[in-house]
Amino acid sequence: MTSKEKVAALREEMQKNNVDAFIVYSADPHMSEYLPEEWQERAWLSGFLGSAGFVVVTKDKAGLWTDGRYFTQAAIELEGSGIDLFKDGMEGTPNYIDWIISEIPAGGKVAVNALAASNTNWELLSQKFDAKNITLADLPLLKEVWKERGTPSKNPIYVHPVERAGKSVTDKLSAIRQKMEEQGATVHIISSLDDVAWTLNLRGSDVQSNPVFLGYIVITKNDAVLFTDLEKLNVEARKQMDDAFVKMMPYEEFYNYLKAFKNEKVLVSPNSNQQIFETLKTENGFIKAPVPGNLMKAQKNEAELEGFRKVMVRDGVAMVKFLYWLTYNAGKEAMNEYSIGEKLRGFRAEGENFVGESFGSIVGYKDNGAIMHYSAKKEGSKEVTNDASILVDSGGQYLEGTTDITRTFALGNVSEEFKRNSTLVLQGMIRLSMVKFPKGTKGVHLDAIARLPLWMEGKDFNHGTGHGVGSFMNVHEGPQSIRKDMNPQDLLPGMVCSNEPGYYLEGEYGIRHENLIAVKEAEKTIHGTFYEFETLTFCPFFKDTIVKEILSENEIEWLNRYHKTCEEKLAPHLEGEVKEWFLQLVSPL
Repeated sequence: MTSKEKVAALREEMQKNNVDAFIVYSADPHMSEYLPEEWQERAWLSGFLGSAGFVVVTKDKAGLWTDGRYFTQAAIELEGSGIDLFKDGMEGTPNYIDWIISEIPAGGKVAVNALAASNTNWELLSQKFDAKNITLADLPLLKEVWKERGTPSKNPIYVHPVERAGKSVTDKLSAIRQKMEEQGATVHIISSLDDVAWTLNLRGSDVQSNPVFLGYIVITKNDAVLFTDLEKLNVEARKQMDDAFVKMMPYEEFYNYLKAFKNEKVLVSPNSNQQIFETLKTENGFIKAPVPGNLMKAQKNEAELEGFRKVMVRDGVAMVKFLYWLTYNAGKEAMNEYSIGEKLRGFRAEGENFVGESFGSIVGYKDNGAIMHYSAKKEGSKEVTNDASILVDSGGQYLEGTTDITRTFALGNVSEEFKRNSTLVLQGMIRLSMVKFPKGTKGVHLDAIARLPLWMEGKDFNHGTGHGVGSFMNVHEGPQSIRKDMNPQDLLPGMVCSNEPGYYLEGEYGIRHENLIAVKEAEKTIHGTFYEFETLTFCPFFKDTIVKEILSENEIEWLNRYHKTCEEKLAPHLEGEVKEWFLQLVSPL
């Protein structure tokens, strides 16, 4: 079936159920960013494969809303689908709820699948629809349309040892119960997969590139229960649960278990699925607040930070070998964007404790570099030669930590304009790396530092400057971020973030430079505590696209110090021509 045919089939189900509009969020019952195959409903329906975006289908129209990272990609992938692209956040783009209200009759009916809709979205829809006498219904209509969807994986669930986690399951549960008590909660539900895995020091592979498994946790004063596919728990995982007094129940029993609660104060994130709220709301009260473990998870302990430092050396060695291979062989042997991504994965796989990629590699040659989250297909991806520029954004999952790195460089001739823009992006990244900031600073306060060199020339980029990164966990992790949008979360010691400004000229090239950075205490002064960033990533930048005159003395010093550190960390693990080439790369600017 084509996307057009799938939408037509969905409209038939809508008609049978007297539904005027149906919303397909990009979500699973755990509100994951990256979804298990069987929950990729929006991608299946629309053909748009980006990680963010949702579709609204009415009786005669359909639209996809997505953010600036995916404007170019979405326009290509939606072609011929009959689904219009709505550029979220751009002037003139209607709010999707207002658009629905304008498109359906008064007293109409809108449906969503409550399992794949967050309570936050449900409440917002209800509030706006009630004012217009529009009914909101829970109807999983795609169940009837997408008949060939996959089934949950049977991949094992295994232990993430305390030596790497830095904190035992018992200690984590104790800390969470303390927060429950402070907030007056008698029951706490954890539904986000990374928080489930973190809390219980377990890992799995139910979601591509993310070492998580399908599960829920319910915590009371005396009990903790894990709901998951029990067959997947290996012997060590079961023992770890027994030792921490965590009961284990089948995944399918979760909602039945909730039905037994009465007169409880349930602490649950408003980003949890609406079905949880529907199951509990009649007999219980809610404390809608972030999962306490989410912030604990974000502040990496010393064992986790040491894990990052170890894998960054391993990952840096793989990157240097890859960069040497690519720059030396481009134009000499046949290669394309997809095969280059596979080659990079091979270099990483040589490293100790490599588990897999932390996301699908983004290899964008020439104009494809301007597609921010571009994914090269196995068939028909662009051939790569020794010409122009290439953007490579990739990362690895290792047992000790997670990596995410972007390097943009020239494989052949590039314009002076490209070199200038590449230097401005690098300058923004360096400035953010160097900054000191007082306790209480939020990511939004620092975002402009990375953008300023571009802003001064009337340029910008349409994505965040930084996202949180997990410890052998999801490559995108909250609650912290560094972006234009207001996020109330302070940046705190131990938080690991990406630092990735960019610049994109559609149809020409894209530029992004990215390292991972960790917040640490810098000093205490009469004005209070100040923090700074430790740069975790070790991989050189290409000097042939740097316009030295643009950089200040301090910025040049930072870059030379960084390259010296790269040399100290990586050179002992390199040899022969690769090492000689690398030493040239890290020589002073």
